Amino acid sequence: MNANSAYISRVHGMLKTFLREEGKAAEWPHHLTMARLVARALQLGRSALIQTGSARAKYGLSYLTPILLCEEPVVLVATQAVQQELLATFIPQLKGRLDSSKEICISDRVPNNFRGVVLTTPSDWLSDRLDDRGRFTPNIPVVIDPADDLEEWTRSQRTVSLSPEDWPRLIEQFPQQAEDIRNIRVKLTKSAFNRPKNPYECYLLDPSQQALLQQLFEMLTENALSSERCGTRWQKFYQHLQANDRLLWMKIARSRGQITLRSAPINVEAALGPIWEKQPVVLVGGFLDWESNASIYRKQMGLGELTCLKFSPNRQHEHIRLYLPDRLPFPNTPEFYAVALQQLRILVAVNRDRSRPIVILVEDVPLKAQVGATLAAEFGSSVQVEKSQIADNGILICGWDFWRSHFSSLPTPQLLAIATLPFPSVEHPLVAARVAYYKQNHQDWFRLYLLPSALRELQRAVVPIRESQGVVALLDNRANHRSYGRKILAALEPLARINYIDWDWFS
Repeated sequence: MNANSAYISRVHGMLKTFLREEGKAAEWPHHLTMARLVARALQLGRSALIQTGSARAKYGLSYLTPILLCEEPVVLVATQAVQQELLATFIPQLKGRLDSSKEICISDRVPNNFRGVVLTTPSDWLSDRLDDRGRFTPNIPVVIDPADDLEEWTRSQRTVSLSPEDWPRLIEQFPQQAEDIRNIRVKLTKSAFNRPKNPYECYLLDPSQQALLQQLFEMLTENALSSERCGTRWQKFYQHLQANDRLLWMKIARSRGQITLRSAPINVEAALGPIWEKQPVVLVGGFLDWESNASIYRKQMGLGELTCLKFSPNRQHEHIRLYLPDRLPFPNTPEFYAVALQQLRILVAVNRDRSRPIVILVEDVPLKAQVGATLAAEFGSSVQVEKSQIADNGILICGWDFWRSHFSSLPTPQLLAIATLPFPSVEHPLVAARVAYYKQNHQDWFRLYLLPSALRELQRAVVPIRESQGVVALLDNRANHRSYGRKILAALEPLARINYIDWDWFS
């Protein structure tokens, strides 16, 4: 047996023994398959993409075992919250039982001659890889968990912001143009506050605002902008203003009368593509794509050919009970608000005798406020709107972003009620700009952007419900009658489905 086969066999054998002795073998049936794939990637340098279909609590051991048994250094990219989870639970559990002496460090680089595990944040790793700073040695294997948010991490890393504080600094560098700079800033601010209010408090730069910025940059001249006299952010914003594949927008702080200018890439494919050639990588996510080969996700992330594996939730122990009523008005009709509110009142009422909370996902801001006020009037102080502390039998009303950020720290709901499917709202200026970009390039904006985003969000949202085999109520009738409804239901599998209130389910 060669060294590679011996390492993979050792990973398999030691994890199998650990799972059996700890009584964890039945918790997640894919541990050994995933561990072997990660071990192969680390040992042979073959990149892999794994969709686990589960929470980290189930699959974390599967990639940590080959990492801790690997003789070479490994970089593990994870948010600070995930790092704390790994350091507090999984790594201590495994290190002693695996007899691993592998050193663990938290750093924004690989230390010289280090052969252990480097835990680093997405921001630190991406900033190094995107700007080629050399803090992370090439060819060292990288594991990213979770890879679900990789696109937003990259876009955030490549976002350039010009805050109110950047204008005085620009004036300091160009005192002779101070009056002109102030005038342009005043005109930009005035035009921003003349725009109609929207719930997002952000607006794409319109042609007149882009012309004002172009006037500013022409006044400062391109040579000055490329010199050290002008701040790096101004230089980058000037470059982005000339490109046609950038989101250009302003964020408004109305109470302070201030604006922040921002620029970000519409797609991150070009930025990420060269990174994958520098080292083998294992991308681990719960739900990245509806296809096993993750073709859309790989295209969005600039990934080439690599080994793809997709696990499905356990049909016996991880199914949900789906209440999907028919004949409800569609969300874009005037009748939807009243009918959805009545459905939610009924669902809360039939769950009155409960020991676990109810969570109601409402993205629409006016509807969220209306649901909160109506339910609070009827059910009292147990109703909370986007609060991170709720009673065991409380009622939480929140948007998708809030739920994604907090569900791991909240009690598992007895009922998760979803008012509308989580499609990115085309009323949001940044979503509208991305849709327009797809249209300009004659691409299927719904299939390539809106639908994959909604499916990923939906699948992640119901993970806690799967673990408790709770109830999901979906009030969006598009799941019944639109052609993409089949994909919505497939994303929620395994499930048991009814279209009426079954008291045995809810009591």
